[in-house]
Amino acid sequence: MTIDELRTRIGEFLAVNDPATTERLEFLRARYDAGLAWVYFPEGHGGLGLPHAWQTEVDQLFEQAGAPDNNPNANVIGLGMAGPTILACGTEEQKKRFLRPLWTGEEIWCQLFSEPGAGSDLANVSTRAVRDGDEWVVNGQKVWTSSAHLAQFAILLARTDAGIPKHRGMTYFLIDMTQPGVDVRPLRQITGEAEFNEVFITDARVPDAQRLGAEGDGWRIANTTLNTERVAIGGRASARESGLIGVVADTWRENPARRTPELHDRLLRLWVDAEVARLTGLRLRQKLAQGQAGPEGSAMKLSFARIAQQLSGLELELLGEDGLRYDDWTLVRPERVDMNARDAGYRYLRAKGNSIEGGTSEILRNIVSERILGLPAEPRTDKDRPWKEVAR
Repeated sequence: MTIDELRTRIGEFLAVNDPATTERLEFLRARYDAGLAWVYFPEGHGGLGLPHAWQTEVDQLFEQAGAPDNNPNANVIGLGMAGPTILACGTEEQKKRFLRPLWTGEEIWCQLFSEPGAGSDLANVSTRAVRDGDEWVVNGQKVWTSSAHLAQFAILLARTDAGIPKHRGMTYFLIDMTQPGVDVRPLRQITGEAEFNEVFITDARVPDAQRLGAEGDGWRIANTTLNTERVAIGGRASARESGLIGVVADTWRENPARRTPELHDRLLRLWVDAEVARLTGLRLRQKLAQGQAGPEGSAMKLSFARIAQQLSGLELELLGEDGLRYDDWTLVRPERVDMNARDAGYRYLRAKGNSIEGGTSEILRNIVSERILGLPAEPRTDKDRPWKEVAR
């Protein structure tokens, strides 16, 4: 199919499904069934097997026609992490069950990976899943879980064998968050918000049909998710001088009395860094469209965190005492985090989390050095020891 043929197909779809008269959910379901949701996904799963690069134009054509979107900001983890992982590693039955309501936004997803004792060392998860007939019984605690208070389902990494080395004893599940035994509690941040949660799991049950991949294959599948997550965080499509660099550049232009040569030099350097990162992200998404995301996503996320923190710090210095103003300290649960729509004080505080969420910068540097640069691996004394014998 050519891009012109795709445009024709979209026009024909809109002629039959008028956005002005078709109920929102009915429209989204029809768009998915027509293969016009993720056009780069396979036929039968919301796509047509077309180039990933065509997705942007598809979304623009629907937007220009006044069509409803699937509210992507409300289901970032589902669309950016769970969906691609289910497509890559799930059975046909799992794809048919989960991908459609995930894309339409009928089912919101979260990610149950990090734990109090397994953040940077994700392979150290201690949440246990024990087989009981055709189900698994899960017990444990997860932390830093975005959208857990809204989610119907979660991608879950749990330990199923404590007698073998940690990387080989984990299994990947799709768990119902609405069942008894799943307790979600808010975590308040330095900004005053509660974007994240801690989740306590007590005798929750997961059908074996919702195990993703083979038993013990959880680490490999989790890396599929993490690589996709880092591309989603650090390699989003954007225009020149958009995002935080655009906000800080505007602050510079609006405050001529506060400019100094030193701040000017730092701003120019960060502008170049932001542009390099933007162009690198474009190239990375082109590579992603040809296959599985690689470790390059870690480098992108690493750059994103550094640039955001340095830019927010520069803006605070530029504004002086005015940059310290931040008047919303109430406990709120934002549907999305939009640093650019808030004030400088909020941006400075919120950017501190950028080097933690989605993989700490320290761990990402290890990934870049080992998997991209080919440097010697960091010594790991527990790598080949049974997990239950490792001190914690």
